Amino acid sequence: MPIARFKTSGCVILCAAFFWIHQARAEWAAAKAPLMTRWAAEVSPTNVLPEYPRPQLVRPEWLNLNGLWNYAITPDSMSRMPETNGQILVPFPVESALSGVMKKFDEHSVLWYRRTFTLPKAWEEQRVRLHFGAVDWECRVMVNDQEIGRHRGGYDAFTFDITDALKWNDAEEISIAVTDPTEGDQPHGKQSRKPEGIFYTASSGIWQTVWLEPVPEICIDQLQLTPLISAAALKVRAAVANSSDQLVIEAVASANGVEVGRVTSGPNQTALLTIAAPHLWSPDDPFLYDLRVTLKDGDRVLDTVTSYFGMREIGLKKDAHGRTAIALNGRFIFEIGTLDQGFWPDGNYTAPTDSALRYDIEFLKNVGFNLIRKHVKVEPQRWYYWCDKLGLLVWQDMPSGGNGTPEARQDFELELTHLITGMYNHPSIVQWVLFNEGWGQYDTERLVQVIKTIDPNRLVDDASGWTDMHTGDMMDVHSYPEPVGAELDPTRAFVLGEYGGIGIRITNHCWVSKSWGYKMVGLEQLPGWYVRLLHEIWNLHDKVGLSAAVYTQTTDIESECNGLMTYDRAVMKLKPELIRSANLGIFTNLIAELGDKLGAADYIPVQTTNQQLYSNTVNRVIVSDAIVDQPAWRYTVKQPTSDWSQPDFDDSAWIEGVAGFGTTGTPGSIVNTLWKTSNIWLRRKIILQDTDLKNIKLQLHHDDDVEVYLNGVLAFSQKSYLKNYGEFDINPEAQRALKSGINTLSAHCHQTRGGQFIDVGIIRAK
Repeated sequence: MPIARFKTSGCVILCAAFFWIHQARAEWAAAKAPLMTRWAAEVSPTNVLPEYPRPQLVRPEWLNLNGLWNYAITPDSMSRMPETNGQILVPFPVESALSGVMKKFDEHSVLWYRRTFTLPKAWEEQRVRLHFGAVDWECRVMVNDQEIGRHRGGYDAFTFDITDALKWNDAEEISIAVTDPTEGDQPHGKQSRKPEGIFYTASSGIWQTVWLEPVPEICIDQLQLTPLISAAALKVRAAVANSSDQLVIEAVASANGVEVGRVTSGPNQTALLTIAAPHLWSPDDPFLYDLRVTLKDGDRVLDTVTSYFGMREIGLKKDAHGRTAIALNGRFIFEIGTLDQGFWPDGNYTAPTDSALRYDIEFLKNVGFNLIRKHVKVEPQRWYYWCDKLGLLVWQDMPSGGNGTPEARQDFELELTHLITGMYNHPSIVQWVLFNEGWGQYDTERLVQVIKTIDPNRLVDDASGWTDMHTGDMMDVHSYPEPVGAELDPTRAFVLGEYGGIGIRITNHCWVSKSWGYKMVGLEQLPGWYVRLLHEIWNLHDKVGLSAAVYTQTTDIESECNGLMTYDRAVMKLKPELIRSANLGIFTNLIAELGDKLGAADYIPVQTTNQQLYSNTVNRVIVSDAIVDQPAWRYTVKQPTSDWSQPDFDDSAWIEGVAGFGTTGTPGSIVNTLWKTSNIWLRRKIILQDTDLKNIKLQLHHDDDVEVYLNGVLAFSQKSYLKNYGEFDINPEAQRALKSGINTLSAHCHQTRGGQFIDVGIIRAK
């Protein structure tokens, strides 16, 4: 498979070797975390993520600054770094075991870094750039006591030209001051200073590779590569600062070492590089082309970079039933994946080695997944490179933040823009996820258009779960543990952005003494659960056009034990062949093999679609709901008087609407009237016969808190929410209040967060 090749010059190797030998003299050891991965033993001051960090824009010469740095933690009142507290192994976060520090860091402190380095003399005629993969969150960078720049943002790469601050002697010094509010309004994903539940240990400071690179005065700063399958071409744009009219960009594509196309253009211009009969990229065949881009002034070569690209297109199209579905390269694809949060017990946000980074992706590929949802975190470029090379589709979340102030929203939008432009060229990324479950959600419609303007060639998920604003390309539902169907949107694909979360605690491979999952089961029950859930996923695909499903999750994380692997990646909880067969929709042998285990007593039968609910209840309906009809209600979203549920209350000023009431995308809902406020009150007149007054139940679905009244008497109340319709007993007092003839059915639903929905009917008990 063709990929860009990474080279290192002899002078850089010699310089780096001298530095590592010097650094290795210092004593260093990893701290002791509750769990460590097997890759932690490979990490040392002389062997810290040595791979070239930017695979899509490669130059042959570079100097890796990963390794031991001096560090100190001071109150934020201090403006200069004091004498060192000790040494920290970069690029592992200060809270991690592999940093050698593993200390908590708060919003009132400054984390200082300092080290020296020596540059090759051959670089002296060029500009020198200092690159950071990521630093969380705000940093100030000094070289030889001269401030060269500041950066805000915990997930995006950034670069400073440090040439004018260099002395060109044997002791160039770099120092960095970092502050991190962690749980502030800024994008921070699932980091917490008090980790518990679905929030995990923070990752402050430098957490991706730091490196130096020599470049010519005028050089290629960035590539933008856009495959066009219909045109059998690649759009190529090379960004060059301080360009002039006589400069030329030459782009040459090759496959297996053979040239397949070339094009010339001006810098900062878009050119079409035609490729005859392009070999398309897909998870089944992740073919990559090599690319060489050269900047010339006449016959003189100013700069050359190498890269790679994949020819693929992602979009939506109608299936044979008229349902909107996801298509890759013009063909329908059912995306089966996991939620992947990118945490490591020994490195927190930072994988211990490149092999570890690759391992999770290979595991998912080997057991039949074709998709990974990178959940409210951004990974180093090499993670996406492995997804490109191995063939795994990626839904990339924007890391969530509070977004409660104008400044925070500006930070969010800046990082969102950097995320899209920085990861633009990766063929594996097929979808941007703007918000997760309403966390920090605002201006959704506008921000979807911002994303579409920057990148019109990928799909956009406006909100994965809960607060769908009916924009973008996905109607994304979350449902734990069992999957559910939904009423389809004619213009968007229906996906399950999260489901599953079956928890199993594996002794000696747990982070804490008490672990949790969305559904805790025994190890012997897990195969039956997984097969049943995936069988239901495939039913939803076949029956209602489900386009994608994301299982929670790849690995356990700290107290959360619902991974397919333990947090240390030491134990796989299911046989690979079982996961693979279920993921591929091959169930015959699995069902025969598991037998009674599929019918475990604690298994909750999955409601596949509202059509199934219809068939189960239509012959028992006394008072219809949205499952079998579109009954009319009077409703208001303004607080009524206290007698609002009484039969003689005057509701003539209320609005008339059709059941059910809520927001599309709420699990199990059938929305006919949009309701988006905090409260809704509903009333309707119903006619009952004598035979309807006994042996009856309420059938309802509510999200969140609900009260139901019959003739002004409380019939049922419940806090929290449901994920589908259920049957509930009627309070005896309300049962006695019913009469033959006209009765009043009333309901109040209070919304707290996430999705919202209310619908009520009455059915005969089975």
